[in-house]
Amino acid sequence: MYCNRYSSKTNIVIVLSKRLFDFIFSLIILLFLSGFLLFFYILASLQSRSNGLYFQQRIGQYGKTFTIFKLKSMHDTSQKVTPFGTWMRKHKLDELPQFFNVLIGNMSIVGPRPDIEGYYDKLEGEDRKILELKPGITSIASLKYYNEETILEQQENPLFYNDTVIFPDKVKMNLDYFYHQSFWLDVKIIWKTIQELN
Repeated sequence: MYCNRYSSKTNIVIVLSKRLFDFIFSLIILLFLSGFLLFFYILASLQSRSNGLYFQQRIGQYGKTFTIFKLKSMHDTSQKVTPFGTWMRKHKLDELPQFFNVLIGNMSIVGPRPDIEGYYDKLEGEDRKILELKPGITSIASLKYYNEETILEQQENPLFYNDTVIFPDKVKMNLDYFYHQSFWLDVKIIWKTIQELN
């Protein structure tokens, strides 16, 4: 259905078809999981003793910032991860509200995971093509680094390891996705993500 190797006119159709897929898929997920989301929101609110939703600015398509939605996993005052937050993070359930981001159009189901300022917005040359993609809930890179927090905890200098090893590797994989994106590749990534969650 969609791929990045056609004419500009065809690319418009490709972008629209990807957007239609994202909208329908996220709407189905949100309708199906609405009860769980409400329950998780209440638990997150109780354990964090605040609004159970967390908002943060991330770098989006074309380098523009947008507000990402997550379920709160930390206490506002102590900044410690709550017991429920630990469980949510382990199963990536704190990311569920991002289907609202997909629904309103500032994220996609499949695409580079959105990062804070200082990373994707600082890319140069060909690597900046990644910014033409909408950030996604899942990607080939996020599947490879599914346990990124654990990997970083094992490093003597986590920030240095992320900046010199993990992030450059993510850039390489996301650039490869830019050139080879297709409907069936997205389906494959989504299916692998579902298997990983199990």
